[in-house]
Amino acid sequence: MDHKTDIVGGTAGHSLISAGSLKPVGIDGERNVRTIQSVERALTLIEIMAAANEPLALNEIAARAQLNVSTCHHLMATLVARGYALHAGRNRGYMLSSRLNELVEMSAREIDFADFVRPKLEALAEQLAESVQMAVLRGSNLITQIRAGRGKGVHEADEFKKMTALHATATGKAILAWLPEAEMVRVISENGMPAYTERTITSLSGLIEELRHVRRNGFSIDDQELEADVVCCGAALRDEKGAVIASISATFAAHKNTEAYRSHVIRHVVQCARALSGQLKVGRS
Repeated sequence: MDHKTDIVGGTAGHSLISAGSLKPVGIDGERNVRTIQSVERALTLIEIMAAANEPLALNEIAARAQLNVSTCHHLMATLVARGYALHAGRNRGYMLSSRLNELVEMSAREIDFADFVRPKLEALAEQLAESVQMAVLRGSNLITQIRAGRGKGVHEADEFKKMTALHATATGKAILAWLPEAEMVRVISENGMPAYTERTITSLSGLIEELRHVRRNGFSIDDQELEADVVCCGAALRDEKGAVIASISATFAAHKNTEAYRSHVIRHVVQCARALSGQLKVGRS
């Protein structure tokens, strides 16, 4: 589907400064849910290794997990390949790696980062009297980690919809603009470019041109591209090395979208993003 060339939207239109088998289980007497057996088994193997104070032979792990050795071997090989287990040799067996600790530390850092950003976004939301948010890219999905404030008369898209709509959101464009082009194309290829409104950019060439404007102007705009009657202005957050690690944005009703009001919102969003990035550089350097 081609980009609607008769509509000037987005940043370019503005300038400013296998599945395993399933089985039902009950949770706390509530409705049954279905779990993936292979995942349950892999987690059981991790728990067995975590409880052991020395490496375990494959047949010992299989016996404790009540699995046949062949199934256990394939699961262990997967855990080793993904870095969650170490094979200490045929005579010593298997043991957990430090990967789980690394994930816990990574999660703790993200919580600290969110705690650092939140008061600044709350202040921005109060200043603008609009809804503001911070999003990060995880794999190929856009995840909103913080939301503050609530604008009047704005119907915002649900977060599940936004996860794959990087091409149609200000937070998504602000991140995509600074990715290596091959990585940007990978993310877009995995998510696709569906049209949400008549203003949505639906061609890769159109998006590449849009991202060029984002880089040149230092901000991104979703001009009713995800939801009709909703405008969003965003900017990137950078770490101490200058890498883009997140983006922030403010959302407001399209009937307010005069050049003066849009410039007012962009100015505050960009100033907030620059201040946060500057504090991150000082705090982590």
